Amino acid sequence: MNKKIQLQDLGHKDYKDTWDYQEELFKEIVDLKIKNRREELNDETPNYFLYVEHPHVYTLGKSGDLSNLLLSEKQLADKGATFYKINRGGDITYHGPGQIVGYPILDLENFFTDIHKYLRLLEEAIILTLAEYNIFSSRSEGETGVWLGVGTPFARKICAMGVRASRWVTMHGFALNVNADLGYFDNIIPCGIRGKAVTSLNVELGVEKVNEEEVKQKILKHFTDLFEAEFENS
Repeated sequence: MNKKIQLQDLGHKDYKDTWDYQEELFKEIVDLKIKNRREELNDETPNYFLYVEHPHVYTLGKSGDLSNLLLSEKQLADKGATFYKINRGGDITYHGPGQIVGYPILDLENFFTDIHKYLRLLEEAIILTLAEYNIFSSRSEGETGVWLGVGTPFARKICAMGVRASRWVTMHGFALNVNADLGYFDNIIPCGIRGKAVTSLNVELGVEKVNEEEVKQKILKHFTDLFEAEFENS
């Protein structure tokens, strides 16, 4: 079992280009697994973790409702945003500057074969990271992601999650609002959930800007511990 994960920070990158790149890495792992089974080999499968920041974009999961996008094509263009219907779980979400997006492309057979556990550990990595900023966050029953103020009238989401898995290989991942422009969330019903707000770490801390590189390192530290993994820069 290969618990080494190749870390790649893609910087500021177009959503579609990143999605295509994810698909390439995903296919590489799946094809190797098929070859291993067909030819009775035991070649080690790689794991990847991509960090990226996208230009303004809205994405709709395969089971999502298009009516949760509240903009016309012209309004999207006017806001400098794009829209894609994609192959992850979940409904609609927004990605943009000031948001840390993480795409773990893992062969879960290197770790454990449990998608539910995988999602819970992704959430836990974010919950532990926010705790380092003295922000208490938690899960909301039946709603994937990380929330603040659960059980109060002020429940608000700080991290959205949506994944795809096939043959125990994952893609897509999480989006943590760190210095995000929350106005862009007004154009959707985030994750198809009405009546709940969205927040960002800088808003919760009452500061203009949070050091995003520092947040990334904290996430990796907790991810390493939770998955008993080892990161390598590639």
